[in-house]
Formats: sequence, C-alpha cells, structure tokens
Amino acid sequence: MNATASLAMAVARRGIAAMFFSGMLMALLGAVLPVWRYHLAPDFALIGHYFLLQNLGVLAGVAGGAWILGRKGVAFTLVLGCGLACVALLLLAAFCPPAIVWGRLAGLLLMGGAAGVINHAGMHAVTPMYELHRTATLNLVGILFGAGCLVCVLFLSGAFFFYTAPSLLILLAVLPGLAAGVFARTPRVPDILLPERHWREALEDFRKPAAVLFAALLFFQSGNEGALAGWLALFLIQRLGASPATSLLLLALYWAALVVGRTAAQWALTRVRHTRMLAGAVVAQIFGCTALYFTDNLFGATVGVLLAGGGFSVILPLVLEKIGDRFPQFHPAVFNGVFSIAWTGALLAPATLGYLAHFAGIGVVMGLPVVGAMMVIVLLLALWLEARLTAA
Repeated sequence: MNATASLAMAVARRGIAAMFFSGMLMALLGAVLPVWRYHLAPDFALIGHYFLLQNLGVLAGVAGGAWILGRKGVAFTLVLGCGLACVALLLLAAFCPPAIVWGRLAGLLLMGGAAGVINHAGMHAVTPMYELHRTATLNLVGILFGAGCLVCVLFLSGAFFFYTAPSLLILLAVLPGLAAGVFARTPRVPDILLPERHWREALEDFRKPAAVLFAALLFFQSGNEGALAGWLALFLIQRLGASPATSLLLLALYWAALVVGRTAAQWALTRVRHTRMLAGAVVAQIFGCTALYFTDNLFGATVGVLLAGGGFSVILPLVLEKIGDRFPQFHPAVFNGVFSIAWTGALLAPATLGYLAHFAGIGVVMGLPVVGAMMVIVLLLALWLEARLTAA
C-alpha cells in the first residue's frame, strides 16, 4: 500500500469514528428527557416539537455539509460538525428547564445540523474502505453509530444522581470538542474523490420500484427504532413507575442490543439464510413491543427491550447488503442520502408519537412500532415479489 493509500485509509478510519459522535447526538434527546424532569410534568406536544426541530436540523446539516465539503474538504467539515455539536450541547446546558423553551429549540436545531454535517463528511471519508467491502463498511458505520448512542445513555444514567442537568450536558460537550481538535489534524488527501458518476445521476435509480421500496423500508424500520429510543425512558417511568436512572439503564440495554445484534448480523450474513433472519427479526420486534405494552414489571420490560432491540438490529445490515448488491454504482455520498431518509424516519416517528400521546396518552408509544413492523413485513414481501419479477 503506497503512502497516499495509507493516508486515505487513515482518513477513512476517522470518518468511521466520527459516526460515534453522530450517534451520541441522535440518542441524546430521548435520554435527556428524564434529566429535564419531563416525567414529572410531561408535555408530550412540546417533546414532539423537540424531535421535529432536530429532524429539520439534520436535513439542513446534510445539505450544508455537502456544500462545505466541496469547498473546504473532509477535515474542515468534520471539525465544523464537532464544533457545532459542542456549541449545541453548551446551548442546551444554558437553557435547561425551566429556562425559556426557545433556547432549547435552537439548541436542538443546531444539534441536528451538527449531526447532519458529521454524517455527510464521515460518509465521504469512508470511500476507500467502502470500495474494498461495501456491506462490512456500512455495517461498521452502523455499529459505531450505535456505540455512540450507548455511551451517551450510559453516561446519563450513571451520572443522573451526581450532577445537575446543565453539568451533564457540559461534560458531554467535552467529547465533540476534543474530537474537533483530533480531526483538525486529519491529513488532506486530494485523491479521495467521489466516483465520476454524479450523485444526481445515481438518484435517477430511485425511479425504479426497488429503490423506492428500499427507501420506504429504511424509513419505517428506522422510525420503529427511533420511536422506541425516543420514548422508552418516559414510557417506563409513566407506565411502570420505574426510577429515571433505571429507565435510562433499560434504554442503554436497548442500544446495547442494537449494537451487539448488528455485530452478530455481520457474522451471520454469510452463514444464515437471509429470509430466516428477516422473519425472525420482524417477529422479535413485534413480540418485544407487545411485551413492553402489556408488562407490569421490570423483568417483562427487560425481555421486551431485548427482543425489540435484537429484532431491530438485524434489519439494517440485511437491507444495506441488498441495496449494495442491487445498486453497486452507489457511492458513500449517495448512501448518506439514503441514511438521511432513515434518520428522517427515526426522528419523525418520535415527533409523531409526541403529538399522538398528547391526545391518546403514553400507551400509544408501543403501538406505532408494531404498526411500523407490519409495514416492514409488507415492504419485504413487495421487495421479494419485485426481485422475482425482475429476475424473470
């Protein structure tokens, strides 16, 4: 491997590492709600606004990140994304409840924008690894993303009784601040370029039924994951009377099940029939959400969390592998657009739950993932039928 290729792989490793901080930002809101004491005075509609603003920030960050990346390069964009994350966390720390809500809304919008910028730069940086092994690289991105979610929730649950809400957010802001300093030393490698095919040309493939079905599948599946991640802690407190620290530990267990499951799925992709994996995953997530809805004790909640998390974890690696096989011309920047569809579902679902819970109560939180799982089954059957017709 020559010097340029070695530098390119070093940049790729930093791009993958950046997804850790993206995961941390995306998981924060669902974990910080008990820290902000919304379990004592729940305002479900306002929580829906929180998720909606963060979603708008992610979409704006992806668009802005593409513009900045083309002019300033990967290193600058990664530094900018982490710097924005640090500022957003400090802004949220300054406007913790009962401070004025507009400060929190601005902080969440900025935090979503930071995640979008990091996502775009990180997916661009992993191009050298992606060209060597598409599925493994994308799965590794998902694992690092989940690890960031897990670390964020574990930190908040472990330090819940020891620090105030502003102190917790200030301590979290240190991590992306340090990362910005590390990414500032990322070597500039001019040869890391996207393939000649422009992303707008690649998006022409989304006129095909298979691409539309894949995008819809990612949207609903990520919505299922995001709905549970965003509301699980509040749901356990409201329905079971669990303490905030215990509810956050179960939320961390959910993220751990996702990370371990995606790691195991990478191993099983070449050893287990994909139809069996998909069927088992969908059944597990339906049973998990049903168990969470009907349980009245922490043991049942733990079983439900493990089933739901384990079921959710398998779907994404399988879908990404199939997308890579069907659309080999997609480069990582286009996959960032695909992931943006997934993240939109992951944030729109909990936002929708906030508005529904405002009228129907907290119990609706477990209903939407079950409906989403049914949609996943329908889309999987449609994809199977489309593949058969295409092959014929």
